Amino acid sequence: MKKYSVHLSIGLVSLLTIGALAACGNSNAAEEATVVKLGVVGEQNEAWEHVQEELKEKEHIDLQLVKFTDYRQPIVALEDGSIDLHAALTEIFMDNVNEESSYSNTTIAYTTLNPLGIYSEKISDISALADGATVALPNDVSNESRALLLLQTAGLITLDADKGLLPTTSDVTDNPKQLNFELLDANQTARALTDVDISLINNGMAVDAGLIPTEDAIYLEPVADSSQPYYNVIAARADEKDNEVYQTVVKYYQTDEVKAIIEDVTKKSSIPVWE
Repeated sequence: MKKYSVHLSIGLVSLLTIGALAACGNSNAAEEATVVKLGVVGEQNEAWEHVQEELKEKEHIDLQLVKFTDYRQPIVALEDGSIDLHAALTEIFMDNVNEESSYSNTTIAYTTLNPLGIYSEKISDISALADGATVALPNDVSNESRALLLLQTAGLITLDADKGLLPTTSDVTDNPKQLNFELLDANQTARALTDVDISLINNGMAVDAGLIPTEDAIYLEPVADSSQPYYNVIAARADEKDNEVYQTVVKYYQTDEVKAIIEDVTKKSSIPVWE
């Protein structure tokens, strides 16, 4: 009987030891995963979800998508350390916020060009826009400017050329149709469609609202060499721009597989620009 008890005790200790080692092993495995928090805007994140799976399986990187509802929030979150990277903004928008707030958000790679569009529930051709029409524009500096430049390209207004890429409504020098401009948060421009004659809507916001830019816009921003300021970026803090883990994230994003996902999900409304 004593012999049996001794054997039982030894067996129990062995099991406990194995259990402890297994728990320790699991703990170490969990600790080995490198967490990277990536800020995004909107709900269309299929490309990043693919990258997320690939990084987890092949690099043991836990890419966590942190969703925001406007374009400024990821910049602030990156600056204060709440996230490690963001991938939702044009370079010109980010640079403008950096300058205003003395932030250090820094481009480490390009992703897509997402052409801005003019949308309407009242007309199907931009030439049919009536005199005195109400026009909704995004209200942040770079997107307001981009929208005004698009209206100029469409032949609706003329802007002060000295203002370059950053004109405001006060820089409209000719407005033959006497258009009325209504400035809204970018995430409200799609909702405003029922209340205005035309609305200039960022590509991502349009897609989230169920619109297909290449099909539903009555006028779409042309793509040219001058489009580079509107390229979307992957950004990190300046002192981490060469971080090897972040560069691995870039490597897994800039692939033919991701390009195919982007083109499929956006119906070719978003254009990969890393080549």
